[in-house]
Parts: sequence; C-alpha cells; structure tokens
Amino acid sequence: MKKILIVDDEHGIREVVKKYAVFNGFEIDETSDGFSAIEKVKNNKYDLVIMDVMMPELDGFTAVRRIREFSNIPVIMLSAKSEAYDKINAFEIGIDDYVTKPFSATELMLRVKAVLSRAGSQDVGDIFEAGKLKIDFKARIVYIDGERVNLSPKEYDLLSFFIKNNGVALSREKLLTEVWGYGYFGDDRTLDTHIKLLRKSLGACAPMIVTIRGLGYRFESDATECPEDEEQ
Repeated sequence: MKKILIVDDEHGIREVVKKYAVFNGFEIDETSDGFSAIEKVKNNKYDLVIMDVMMPELDGFTAVRRIREFSNIPVIMLSAKSEAYDKINAFEIGIDDYVTKPFSATELMLRVKAVLSRAGSQDVGDIFEAGKLKIDFKARIVYIDGERVNLSPKEYDLLSFFIKNNGVALSREKLLTEVWGYGYFGDDRTLDTHIKLLRKSLGACAPMIVTIRGLGYRFESDATECPEDEEQ
C-alpha cells in the first residue's frame, strides 16, 4: 500500500484529502507544518508528499527545498496562489505537480496516481553507472570519473529524467512537461540552455546526451562521440 504524507495547517483540508486518499487505497500520515514535514520525510518511508504552500513558521516552498537536499520523493504542492511566478518557482525547486485551491479532491487523487505511476515506471534503482558516469539517486549526487560534480537542481532533474528514459527519444514538449512541470510558461530555448549547461557539467560524459534534429534529445549511456549543438 502506497503511503502519503499530507502537510497542511488547515485541519479541514487535511481531513478531506485524507478521506479521499483512504478511499482510494492509500495509507496516510499527516502534519500541520513544514518543520515537522521535513523530519517526517527524514525518518519515515513515504511514496509521495502533498504539501501546502502557506503555513506558519516554515512555508511549503522552503520545506520542499530542504527535503530536496536529501530526498527525491514526489511532491504535489497545494496553493491558493495561481500566479505564473508561484507555479514556476514551485517547479524550479523540484515539485512534481501543482494544484490550486480550491480544488477537487477527486482530481487531486487522479494527479496523485499519475505522479506515482510516473515515479514507479522510472524506477532504475538507487545507483546508476555507465562508463565514467555514476549517479546516486538517494543522495542526489553525481560523479564523473570518480569526482563529484555539482549540478544545479534543474540540471540534476534533467539528467535524472534522461537516465530513467535511457535510449528513449524525448521531445522538447515532453521534457518541459516532465522536468519543468505542467504549469511551466516559457519557450524551448530555456530547455536548450539547460542542456548546454548540463553537457558542460558532465564533461567527458556529455556525449551521452544526443540531439535529435527537429524533435528533442535522447540519452544514450553507451554514446562515445560528442554531439554537436544544433539550432532547432
């Protein structure tokens, strides 16, 4: 049974989400503040977190940032804020979906199932190794030829998604949707810029990210020739 952590300072919202989650076959834990949420994720095994934004003492944005320092657990954010800036900020820090209040509990459960389905289908274990590249998914640490590489959060998210879709041709739309999120407002150049930065960070392993003219990119763990950056 999948276990979900519900984080919201409003008791009524926690109860509604809990009721629908239990009905859909999920085990539930709950808390009312960001500090407690961080500790719970550190000390317990959850499959997904539903995190409110506006909470006293520690807001949801900050809580997710701190959780991302040690865990890649899927997060769905709840917020009364519907502005594009807030959504973009949320996806930049690594959430998986963004739901605006007031929301349909039925729709939220569908989103929960969709996020869990994606996470499950992309499971490649805790450690991935190919050539000089090694990534520890639990620790969110990347090594090139034994040396630790410091990636930005978005570079890491891109690389992680590529690895979990090794050998699959990924369109720009797919990458923007899955890595930046459904609420992303921007253009393809944002993706291309991050790809260039990621290739630079990967150094000798940059050839693993292959450009597909007119479509997007593909990760090839056995690639040996450096791809050329192409204007799309």
